[in-house]
Amino acid sequence: MSHAKTPHQSGCPTFGDHRRSPFLVPGDMPPNRSKSGAPHFGSLLPKVNASLITMSFDRTKSRMPCDSYDMAFNPSFEKGQDIMIEVPVKKGVFRTLFRREVKGIIVAGALLAAGLLSGSAGMSNDAVPAIPSVSNPSMYFNRVASFPVCSQTGSSCESSTETAAEITAASTDGMTLIYTNSPAKQIGFIDITNPASPMAKGSLAMTGEPTSVAVLDKYALTAVNTSADFVNTSGILAIVDIDRQTVSREIALPGQPDSVAVSKDGKYAAIVIENERDEDLGTGAPPQLPAGCLVIVDTVGTPDTWTTRQVDLTGVATLYPTDPEPEYVDINDDNIAVVTLQENNHIVLVDLASGKVTGQFSAGTVNLTNIDTIDERPNLITLSTSKNDIKREPDGVTWLSTTRFATANEGDLDGGSRGFTIFSIDGAVVYDAGNTLEHAVARIGHYPDRRSDAKGNEPENVEFSRFEGTDYLFVASERSSIVAVYDMSKPDVPAMKQMLPAGMGPEGILAIPKRNLLIASSEEDSREDGFRSVVNIYQYQKAAPTYPTLVSADRPDGTPIPWGAMSGLAAGATDAIVYGVHDAFYRGSRIYTIDRTKTPPVITSEIVITDPNGKIPALAPTLPDADDPNTFDDTDLPAMTNADGTVNFDVEGISVASTGGFWLASEGSGTVGDKKYPVKTGNLIVKVDSAGVIEEIIMLPAALNALQQRFGLEGIAESDGKLIVALQRPWAGETNPRIGVYDLAAKTWKFMNYPLDLPVSPNGGWVGLSEITALGSNRFLVVERDNQGGPDARIKRIYQIDLTGKADGDTLSKVLVRDLIDDLKAPGAHIIEKVEGLAVLPGGDAMIITDNDGLDDNSGETQFINLGEIQ
Repeated sequence: MSHAKTPHQSGCPTFGDHRRSPFLVPGDMPPNRSKSGAPHFGSLLPKVNASLITMSFDRTKSRMPCDSYDMAFNPSFEKGQDIMIEVPVKKGVFRTLFRREVKGIIVAGALLAAGLLSGSAGMSNDAVPAIPSVSNPSMYFNRVASFPVCSQTGSSCESSTETAAEITAASTDGMTLIYTNSPAKQIGFIDITNPASPMAKGSLAMTGEPTSVAVLDKYALTAVNTSADFVNTSGILAIVDIDRQTVSREIALPGQPDSVAVSKDGKYAAIVIENERDEDLGTGAPPQLPAGCLVIVDTVGTPDTWTTRQVDLTGVATLYPTDPEPEYVDINDDNIAVVTLQENNHIVLVDLASGKVTGQFSAGTVNLTNIDTIDERPNLITLSTSKNDIKREPDGVTWLSTTRFATANEGDLDGGSRGFTIFSIDGAVVYDAGNTLEHAVARIGHYPDRRSDAKGNEPENVEFSRFEGTDYLFVASERSSIVAVYDMSKPDVPAMKQMLPAGMGPEGILAIPKRNLLIASSEEDSREDGFRSVVNIYQYQKAAPTYPTLVSADRPDGTPIPWGAMSGLAAGATDAIVYGVHDAFYRGSRIYTIDRTKTPPVITSEIVITDPNGKIPALAPTLPDADDPNTFDDTDLPAMTNADGTVNFDVEGISVASTGGFWLASEGSGTVGDKKYPVKTGNLIVKVDSAGVIEEIIMLPAALNALQQRFGLEGIAESDGKLIVALQRPWAGETNPRIGVYDLAAKTWKFMNYPLDLPVSPNGGWVGLSEITALGSNRFLVVERDNQGGPDARIKRIYQIDLTGKADGDTLSKVLVRDLIDDLKAPGAHIIEKVEGLAVLPGGDAMIITDNDGLDDNSGETQFINLGEIQ
């Protein structure tokens, strides 16, 4: 927002009856009123110089000073119009106090709630007291849209060309987003006039790879890497007219740029010249010249008059003094730039007016306990190990005030503290997140276990802003693909407020408080692997948080029950309890008990599957002795058990057993005759008691096993003395997948054919079954889906089948019960590929759950959705 002086009218408007204001209580009712009947401004704020307070209106784009205590009625102000109230922090710099669509809200009440109750009646612009943040437990951020970047090249996203959104900025009116698209060497534009329905607005080619963007007035200042290689480095700052989508000027830079920031008063831009190292050269470690630096752009006047200055950062850090390799920059209200030197584990402060380094210090180290530092295969999340003296190696940084800033401690060479840190400008650590972010992502099923031996969730970036009187810190986790939101009303003790789902690999975070919006751009893109780069749009609203949809309670040791890759559901005896299972991504198979009476539902306990009675090794006499890639044989059995007594199944279905305990469907691995996928396990039905002890293992008929494909058992249901299982896809030489019926008394099998829908995704792929659940009277629901996600997803459906009178070899008919596409779109998200669990509760509601693949080529998002009654 421009803070230039504009013509204005005297007085400030009032907005409706004071009794409707959420910020006034009966005891606060002011006795004095203006002629319009509105509260007299002076009666509410007797010690405030009201002439210092300004308001701006989105529709008129004008600023209206309150140069009178009397808030007279302004008939030109329209109900529903957006308003922003600001006060000066220092000369030329303003702080937003309050913004909301006006629906009977009194501005004076807003100021009262914001804490502007004291100060000198004659105070100047340089002496405005700090306004404390106030927590608001009724307001949360919720995702309202997810814009796929590929839609810039075609609304249906049918191009497989890699694209990305890395860093995002917003136009001054907050209606247009500008993002960097490095793979395409473009910047893109998104119309967010309606944030719930973002629209592609075009793209603009750059002369190299855009790495960062920031907005100053009507221009997008875009850093572009034009380097020939790691030694011959160069770059430009492209000054882009946002409305015209043209380059107004290019400013040469002395190397490869990374981060860009613009001062709030519009006087300066700061550009980090990273000159990143070649990680494949030798050991990949610094120093590798040329050295990076900081460039200051003096931006007063029109772009053709802007000039640059260079700040030497060599000789500052102690690790690699000749190779600072600066990473990220942010500017505070005093025009002090904070710069992270990630590989050097160092932080530098630069006064932009003088261009001098005014402070510098090491980012320090941390000791972490109760984290996972081991990368097992199959995976296992064990929050029980430690690391000491870990360098923070910060990446993103944001100012919290003129004296404090926060860093995202991603790590690079040999660091990464898996959290964030708040520093004061003298280098003192005010707060460090320790292991709390690691535990938070594990609790919501977003822990990236394959990064356990590296840097865990890898916080990538941070953002700070005030929304309607409450200060928030946002932390983007690159590997966990979430944005953590912290209430900063107690500046020394950030309070976790919520976790937001993002696309895969969020890099940039942008707060737009005047529109109550938060933006997160996720850069990872691979159509082949089923995920696309997206720009996530969240709205600050008076509503309960919609994510996460499932969380876990603590284990006895105080760490959260880790979970992920949910692959099946079963209803409990009441609507309150649902049971879930995970697939073979994790070792140590277990059953989760989910309490649905909580919001969100909570995994309250885990039943670990064990084999103290030797049921797995007892399979040996029925299996071939020799190692054979085309059969499940004796040599495959040892991998199914672990030294701690746990077992490894690929559990893809669960059903509560009528005799107590559970039936589990374990999918076999491998395809007969396929060297790429040798057979390692068979498809098994496993009966366990209520404590998880294996009681019985049932195998498929030998003739069917001879046709095994790697798409096997995907669901199980017990009904009327029989077990009904679903194979995901047709096996060798067959047209349809089979529905198997096992008679528990007779111990016999019969199989029917299930007619799959044909694939209709523009990306091709296949269609298969992923779950079966019983309705009674020989009726069952099945989940049928394609293997496509996001814009390519087409088939996510629930069908009903009836097995009454069906004989071995019959082909079944099916009736569509629910198309799930709209249900999966409802959270404002990229459509998740794998709907893997379905349970019908005793009361009739149907629950579905999605599989996040343990975050392997996956954002980690899990949707646990109540569909209501679908019969």
